[in-house]
Amino acid sequence: MAVPLIEAVGVSKRFPGVVALSGVSMHVAPGEVLAVVGENGAGKSTLMKVLAGIYTPDEGELRLDGKSIQFPGVPAALAAGIVLIHQELNLAENLSIAANLFLGRESGLFLELSAERVASRELMARVGLEASPDRIVGSLSPGQKQLVEIARALRAKARLIVFDEPTSSLTQRETDRLYEVIDDLKRQDVAIVYISHRLAEVKRVADRVIVLRDGKNAGELPRERINHDALIRLMVGRDLKQLYPRNHQAKQDAQVRLAVNGLRREGCPHAVSLALRAGEIVGMAGLVGAGRTELAETLFGVRRITSGEVLLDGVPLRVTHPREAMSAGLVLVPEDRRHHGLLLEFAISDNLALPNYDRLSSMGWLLPGPIAKLARDTMERLRVRAFGPSQAAGQLSGGNQQKVVLGKWLARRPKVILFDEPTRGVDVGARSEIYALMDQLADAGTAVLMISSDMEEVLGMSDRVLVMHEGRLAGELSRGELNEEAVMRLATGGYGGKGDDPLVGRVSDRSTALRRADDR
Repeated sequence: MAVPLIEAVGVSKRFPGVVALSGVSMHVAPGEVLAVVGENGAGKSTLMKVLAGIYTPDEGELRLDGKSIQFPGVPAALAAGIVLIHQELNLAENLSIAANLFLGRESGLFLELSAERVASRELMARVGLEASPDRIVGSLSPGQKQLVEIARALRAKARLIVFDEPTSSLTQRETDRLYEVIDDLKRQDVAIVYISHRLAEVKRVADRVIVLRDGKNAGELPRERINHDALIRLMVGRDLKQLYPRNHQAKQDAQVRLAVNGLRREGCPHAVSLALRAGEIVGMAGLVGAGRTELAETLFGVRRITSGEVLLDGVPLRVTHPREAMSAGLVLVPEDRRHHGLLLEFAISDNLALPNYDRLSSMGWLLPGPIAKLARDTMERLRVRAFGPSQAAGQLSGGNQQKVVLGKWLARRPKVILFDEPTRGVDVGARSEIYALMDQLADAGTAVLMISSDMEEVLGMSDRVLVMHEGRLAGELSRGELNEEAVMRLATGGYGGKGDDPLVGRVSDRSTALRRADDR
């Protein structure tokens, strides 16, 4: 085994009321990619901040090149060649690439500035960044900005680079470029620690994986043993024989909960028609910009309907505001839960109560007792991990925030739930719990529309799939027709499945969508 560049031996870190790390050990060698995975709250970020000098361990020690070392702060870690690239990039947006690369080391002399430009081009070439050194960083794409961060780490003679969820805001092309850069860094004997909850990425880049659970070492896998099931088993502490619990036995003759006839929205000329039955989970796939989120927001009353109609349980529903959709039993779990689903500075109990004031008040006064009971019951039912109902929603992990968003709607016993990217930014343990909740909702007769860009999720949870392309429905796939190739063919503009352009166009009477659904 190669001599480790850095080791953490029995490291513990405590905060008031929380043990973030308990006796954690890890090591990484030059030219090796070590992936660190675990559920949100498992201790990954705390461990990385210990390595980067942001936190000092309460117990245990760090070793650099086999010798015990202490980092009293970030400058000491940087001096040792350890660089942490955060998920939220730390760049001066209004300065040039060259200025960012040499920030804090500027000379101001013309000759030296020229030398800095030459050095900048060399660093940029090492990471494959094709741009002028004089270009303002704020004008770069997220992927290009990340390459600037990596180039800056190389300028600092980094021996270890820690990546924290590096692809969270990257396109697929930018992600592929990052993989190439990491491969090149390995050849230069730079050690890499790679934090990610995307298990497919881990399998692609990692030479070895360590798994943290509840602040402790849960296991380690060499490259040849890295697989989806093994990682999930270590992360959640149990054998998940099936991440997706759906049995796909939705009744074809069940009541049509939601019928949409010839719906057009402001800004989109295409009409959309669809039907959702009680007890089924209908996936909605499509490329970015296909109009899926816009359709969901239109059904929920966020966007204006210009023509067409919506029927809920066969009754016409006029939706001009979300409160009308809520009152009728149609709710939306939005894509951006932090900005559109929660009041982050408010308590969990406040967020759960907000859309339910009509049921939690009397004569205009809110009732503390029912609000407290709602919070306790919801947190127990959905297994929300928090200090208590008074904890601010913004302090929760992504998975627990999503459970709170879902919980506030469950109290209304909705007939139709629209999920927009239900597990984005959610760790695998919370994902399995959210899938189980969706399955339970469908079994209880709720109609579920699940908008998702996660192909595995679409294939695993959907009873059938609608695919959108440029604002229109490009096709529908039954469970038997469902595969990745068929979905992508429709998403990129091909037609297939059950006829060309199904359920799209002008609908002559309000029973058409119901009849079409019954004819399937």
